[in-house]
Amino acid sequence: MGATSAKFVFDELSKKVGYTFNRPELLLQALRHSSYVNEQGDINLEDNERLEFLGDAVLDLVISHLLMERFQDAEEGTLSKYRALVVDELGLYRVALTLKLGKYLLLGKGEEQSSGREKSSILADAVEALLGAVYLDAGFNKTMEIITRLFAPLLDRVETQEMVHDFKSLLQEYTQENYKTLPSYRLVKESGPAHNKIFTVVLTINGKTLGQAEGKSKKEAEQKVAREAFWCLKENQNLQGASKQLPQKHPAKSFLHFV
Repeated sequence: MGATSAKFVFDELSKKVGYTFNRPELLLQALRHSSYVNEQGDINLEDNERLEFLGDAVLDLVISHLLMERFQDAEEGTLSKYRALVVDELGLYRVALTLKLGKYLLLGKGEEQSSGREKSSILADAVEALLGAVYLDAGFNKTMEIITRLFAPLLDRVETQEMVHDFKSLLQEYTQENYKTLPSYRLVKESGPAHNKIFTVVLTINGKTLGQAEGKSKKEAEQKVAREAFWCLKENQNLQGASKQLPQKHPAKSFLHFV
């Protein structure tokens, strides 16, 4: 990257982030993917992975603090779930899109050719690296200010319960992003008197049954099974080290049944 193009990147991205770096080399490192570094043959050139590690920790702390302020009566388990919704790969990817971060990345030829600028994992990592760079350059208070602004749309969705209640939309986004497919809901049973019916819905993904749930309406049953399937997939992904495979079995929840 030449001096002129580097200055353009620094100025344009700094404006979007809302912060001008005192040490622009930190911003440059945050944009430097390992594939780019590997092709340069310079042992002194550092990729963004260490900054990503730092940014991940800072982001967790800030989002935890903001959630505790917003949900003062929420229990630890609930706060953990809320945080997971905000800082997972999909949330970070959304922030990266608002910054148009992909256009600024330094990628190797292979990643460039395989649409690396659009990959959610690369973009999510770059957001964390960027936050790590801000933290090193400006300290915690400024980083918290920037995180609060950049993640406000996601935090607001949690605050209004939209993110928590609309699990069908959340599951759809998640399966599209991670498995390139959509969940399917099938009404398998209606029982009870006309004034008090119970609806049973089965959820499948790629032909695999992930669970079923009952509700007083078809919509309620779909939301229930989507909620539990979402948390099941998230937990399974964490256990498998972010594997993109659908679970064949889930500990204590194989072929889930939720009522």
